[in-house]
Amino acid sequence: MIPAQFDAKQVEKKWYDYWMENKYFHSTPDHRTPYTIVIPPPNVTGVLHMGHMLNNTIQDVLIRRARLKGFNACWVPGTDHASIATEAKVVAKLKSEGINKSDLTREEFLKHAFDWTEKYGGTILEQLKQLGCSCDWDRTKFTMDDDMSASVIKSFVDLYSKGMIYRGYRMVNWDPEAKTTLSDEEVIYEERQGKLYHLKYQIEGSEEFVTIATTRPETILGDTAICIHPEDERYFHLKGKKAIVPICNRVIPIIFDEYVDMEFGTGCLKVTPAHDVNDKTLGDKHGLEIIDIFNEDATLNSFGLHYEGKDRFEVRKEIEKELESIGALAKVENHVNNVGTSERTKAVIEPRLSDQWFLKMDELVKPAIKAVLESDEIKLHPSRFNNTYAHWLNNIRDWNISRQLWWGQQIPAYYYGDGKEDFVVAETIEDALVLAKEKTNNQELTTNNLKQDPDALDTWFSSWLWPISVFGGMMDPENEEFKYYYPTNDLVTGPDILFFWVARMIIAGYEYTGEKPFSNVYLTGLVRDKQGRKMSKSLGNSPEPLGLIE
Repeated sequence: MIPAQFDAKQVEKKWYDYWMENKYFHSTPDHRTPYTIVIPPPNVTGVLHMGHMLNNTIQDVLIRRARLKGFNACWVPGTDHASIATEAKVVAKLKSEGINKSDLTREEFLKHAFDWTEKYGGTILEQLKQLGCSCDWDRTKFTMDDDMSASVIKSFVDLYSKGMIYRGYRMVNWDPEAKTTLSDEEVIYEERQGKLYHLKYQIEGSEEFVTIATTRPETILGDTAICIHPEDERYFHLKGKKAIVPICNRVIPIIFDEYVDMEFGTGCLKVTPAHDVNDKTLGDKHGLEIIDIFNEDATLNSFGLHYEGKDRFEVRKEIEKELESIGALAKVENHVNNVGTSERTKAVIEPRLSDQWFLKMDELVKPAIKAVLESDEIKLHPSRFNNTYAHWLNNIRDWNISRQLWWGQQIPAYYYGDGKEDFVVAETIEDALVLAKEKTNNQELTTNNLKQDPDALDTWFSSWLWPISVFGGMMDPENEEFKYYYPTNDLVTGPDILFFWVARMIIAGYEYTGEKPFSNVYLTGLVRDKQGRKMSKSLGNSPEPLGLIE
């Protein structure tokens, strides 16, 4: 007899609770063939959205099918600490309570971050239970769990000892809102309508001017040269001459280099080595001064003269008026250009020179290229993503793995002196002390003499170990669970993290286990609205999943 009123809510709760009580989703190694999926760990800051619903429904279909086929099915859930996003939320919460991050010690801040994570961090996992996901909830992991963090530190120390991690003073992508560096892959380029400003620089000791076009007039305050092509006849007479930068009246050399395109604009280029990667290369070649005009939040510093303390975009408007008033602005045109923005905060990225930690990728990447593109050991579905994968891995650059944040695994480098090379790398401060004593031949050193690098590691440097570390494979590669469940079988994720996460897990898998981390990668479509737009909170075009379930 069919009841007149079927109450889905009651029935779902009854059966889900029954499954949980009887541990029907729990897996332990036995005689059966394992079938393993690791969840793409959602950000601890996150709540369920339509993409998660699609992604996790597909995983649930695969895992339930495997159970029905008699496999020992194991679906590992968990969350990612999402250093930039979470730190921003904690900083904002503290600010609303009248507390500045800068007034706290690292330990105090981390206590607030863990409290925040405890309060909000499990929300999305509880929502996945409402969706009916049959994860092995007893295996839930968090990328900042003690054992997971220990795995990350072990990985860093191992790669450093192999000569693959190094510290370098480089031009990096700087997010002035999060006040941290980003890797190249975390910068999203957008076409934006801007302006092209044609500025007049006076030649020292004459009435002559050269005109130079720039999209960023505020950066003239960091100019240290004007560059011209050596074969450009229009400017032969300027060899050995100097020019005067408008407003700051700095006298700068006119240099000649084949880097300049004679056909572009006026054929003259302003060189600002602190704020452009190509200008930095030119500056190194010609021994130019480096003048950084920005603070870490992209306000101008003392080199900004009367603009000190003002935001770069505010200065751009004001400096245009000042240049016009002193006769140094020839003309302004509308100009569309590609602007790099932060994937996380949406802030416009500034190129910035700073000391960072890098991981060499040229050798590490080879097995990952072979596995997907040559041997078919790992299959991407749909296979058209092979082209995207190939393009990224064949053009890969060294990975900037340090972040100027407190939330995350702290870099295990310990400084015993003031010099850039006065450090040792070790898993613990005790191990570091032994190494520092050996390196300095000073037996008087104590742990009080050691200062740990304040930076945290990039979140992706933690999650690239996910299929290995959830089974304890970094700390104890011979443990029964790791040997049974790894390599996993299928990975289901969005194509937007093919580089950030999928490729890096493949790289880590071959580096640490000599094996692939999974056999198949299913890249889901993006859930779009009727107009074909990606669903997003900002557009307000996404249904609220829990409301839909209701």
